[in-house]
Amino acid sequence: MQITAPCVVSLTWRLEDAQGQSVEVLDPAMEFFYGGEDLFAKVEEALVDKVVGDEVSVALEPEDAFGEYDSDLVCFEPREVFPENVEVGMQFEGLPEGASTPDMPADRIYTVTEVYPEHVVLDGNHPLAGIGLRIHVTVCDVREATEEEIEAGTLGDSGFSVANGPGPDDSLH
Repeated sequence: MQITAPCVVSLTWRLEDAQGQSVEVLDPAMEFFYGGEDLFAKVEEALVDKVVGDEVSVALEPEDAFGEYDSDLVCFEPREVFPENVEVGMQFEGLPEGASTPDMPADRIYTVTEVYPEHVVLDGNHPLAGIGLRIHVTVCDVREATEEEIEAGTLGDSGFSVANGPGPDDSLH
């Protein structure tokens, strides 16, 4: 079966940054709804009419993937509003209660980037925002989508959710 919308594709991939450094490897294969919300548009374009066993490589500029880095999504919050064990790399869904920056988006995942005695630095950007990427995809299976999958336009939580994405579902695809 060729990949045409709507269908479900089973993929593996290797995601690299612009310098060829590995960012993520998806293996074993995972299913995605093709023709909906699960994959980046440029990845879908590259997969049109492909069949099991085909491989494609796609260059993704920041605007094709996780968007440009937005310095307005970085804030400094008082240390006392965080747990005592707060450390770099921890993530919080929304800002903690008592945060001093109420105008920050509440629907973001914030990553702790620095911890100081008086404050903590939070970044609401996706960790891959502003980065050019290259994805190497292998088609492992293609099947017809069910009526429920077509109606939903997604298979739900799919693999590339590395915190915040550009869209409302924050997925990497």
